[in-house]
Amino acid sequence: MGFDYDLFVIGGGSGGVRAARIAAGQHGAKVGLAEESRMGGTCVIRGCVPKKLMIFASNAPLMAEEMRGYGWSDAAAGDFSWRDFRAKLDAELNRLEAAYTSGLNNAGVEIHHQRARIADHHTVELADGTRMTAKHILIAVGGRPARPEFPGAELGLISDDLFLLDELPKRALLIGGGFIACEFATILNGLGVETVQAYRGDAVLRGFDREAREMATAQLKDIGVDLRLGLSPAGLEKTGDRITARFDDGSADEFDAVFLATGRAPYTWGLGLENTGVRLKDNGAIAVDEWSQSSVPSIFAVGDVTDRVNLTPVAIREGHSFADTVFGDKARQVNHDLVASAVYLRPHELGSIGLTEEQAAARGPVDVYSAVFRPMRSMFAGSDARTMMKLLVEPQSDRVLGCHIFGPDAGEMIQLAAIPITMGATKADFDAAMAVHPTAAEELVTMRSITRRHGGEE
Repeated sequence: MGFDYDLFVIGGGSGGVRAARIAAGQHGAKVGLAEESRMGGTCVIRGCVPKKLMIFASNAPLMAEEMRGYGWSDAAAGDFSWRDFRAKLDAELNRLEAAYTSGLNNAGVEIHHQRARIADHHTVELADGTRMTAKHILIAVGGRPARPEFPGAELGLISDDLFLLDELPKRALLIGGGFIACEFATILNGLGVETVQAYRGDAVLRGFDREAREMATAQLKDIGVDLRLGLSPAGLEKTGDRITARFDDGSADEFDAVFLATGRAPYTWGLGLENTGVRLKDNGAIAVDEWSQSSVPSIFAVGDVTDRVNLTPVAIREGHSFADTVFGDKARQVNHDLVASAVYLRPHELGSIGLTEEQAAARGPVDVYSAVFRPMRSMFAGSDARTMMKLLVEPQSDRVLGCHIFGPDAGEMIQLAAIPITMGATKADFDAAMAVHPTAAEELVTMRSITRRHGGEE
């Protein structure tokens, strides 16, 4: 039978846009794409990009303090204008959205600016009732912030809302201990908001290396975040213009705003998947195979909606690989085993790739090489902030299984470290690299002594 499109993509985020652009522009497919919100998706519009720009802005007070340590006695950040920053931020996001749209148009993709749902295995229905057929359907709708279930949760803001505030709150509560909660706490604190963060665990950033988690937890406290561990919300109530938060230990506190940063959920509701027989995981994510194909042969999915590795570069790689495989006669799979990531805290970031020390130790023998030190730049200014570099090495093969960096520009460093680690580099390969001095990163190639050994003789 004939189809209106070779491919119809639902979702205009990073993964969907890449798949559509490659399928149409490089492989000649006729492609349609529907996006209900702004082109660019979570990362560009309400995630990675605006968040990183806010991190830059929030770092000014610490930079001024550091410069005073270098003799600039009058160094000061001055007054921060949220209104001025928001205007520049909005202009930048508009520019990026236009670039995404232009890229699709130039590739010949037909864009539909509305919600789409699936009517059957080859039919998509737009919000205005228009139906179109496609040989292949790609779902790339990402995820959405999940609201926890407790009384008054509807009074809380979600992560998307931070980028839309008309003015900053004077006092804010962040509920959660993941990377979104920690980054937002860092941002708000640096922009002058009295910031409280409540998390049920004993250290933030569950799932990361334990030593790095403890350093991140200590840093949040050191920069002035009122971090309350072992604490969960019991309910929110409106109290005049403020919100009263009640906690499970019986305590209560008032805030101008409460942000719920307790996780995200795959955005599969309302997609019409019940019309298709597409298999879902327990959390609502679309189950796919190594080719991003669902249980229905004509329907594929990439990005956070599959809940594999929920990072923008992964979604982009999955979308590109899908397009090459289905339309370019270039069978490509995505390896999700080694994916670097970064948490943009302040002043020190956390970069990570591979196994954590705990994961490596549970798997078998592992040698731990680590160094904790005060980096030259901040130490000279009088800071006690510590940097950590850690390599996890398999004794038998000498292969580096994981790398964790907590320090300034850790995100930049982990990207470079990811290249040799992905190639299967050994500790000897790291040792053979000549150090660049004086840098913090040189510690990665100068660590010679085993700090700890798991699964073998101590």
